[in-house]
Amino acid sequence: MPNYYPIMLDLRGRSALVIGGNGIAAEKAASLHAAGANVTVMSPEFSEELLDLAREQKITLRYKAYAYGDQDLKGAFVVVATATYEPELAEAIWREGQENGQLVNIVDLPARCNFIVPSILRRGQLTIAVSTEGAAPSIAKRIRHQLEGQFPSSYETYLRLGAIARKYLRENGIPYSQRDDFFGEFFDSEILAFLTDHDFVEALASTVRLLRRYHVDISVTTIIQDLEKAEEKSESNVYCR
Repeated sequence: MPNYYPIMLDLRGRSALVIGGNGIAAEKAASLHAAGANVTVMSPEFSEELLDLAREQKITLRYKAYAYGDQDLKGAFVVVATATYEPELAEAIWREGQENGQLVNIVDLPARCNFIVPSILRRGQLTIAVSTEGAAPSIAKRIRHQLEGQFPSSYETYLRLGAIARKYLRENGIPYSQRDDFFGEFFDSEILAFLTDHDFVEALASTVRLLRRYHVDISVTTIIQDLEKAEEKSESNVYCR
């Protein structure tokens, strides 16, 4: 088993093919769509979850069984197949994908994958990935569940607030070393705790006070406006996918 090289893959606007019509295929298709991929799912029949995704126009269904030599994988940047219990089918998909130089994942068959998908925790722009390199994915999932308690949903706003503070610091010519000091204090402060307790006003006030210690004078109103703009931009990006 190799030591995998972890990367973050940009799938926005890329073609992704999922082979399979069951619930696992639906999970994979939904995740690929959420990452911005143009997802096609191929199978002779489909689960209700996949039909729902198609009705929501999140995926395209192709009613066909995979066949080696039919060029079914043509044009796909990523191929994911739920052919775990059909060794000959899995081998054919893997062989064709390798011939095409494609990214291929045969679910639960690490030896027939040139990439594997970790268990993922997302909090806005924060992504935490847990991987056992395919050895014990159920354990990776449970570790991720433990991390959910350590990284509450308030991290999404916390990161947006941090990104906005970084913009103010840069616009005011604060050098990198001082910006790093700022974020040390930002991280050690109670700002995240205030957000978790839904005390939005105190979280913003604390951020303003901290910025002023670094000679950046910004009002709470300005921060709120920039947070709203950042949220609108994030929603727009999701919609465009």
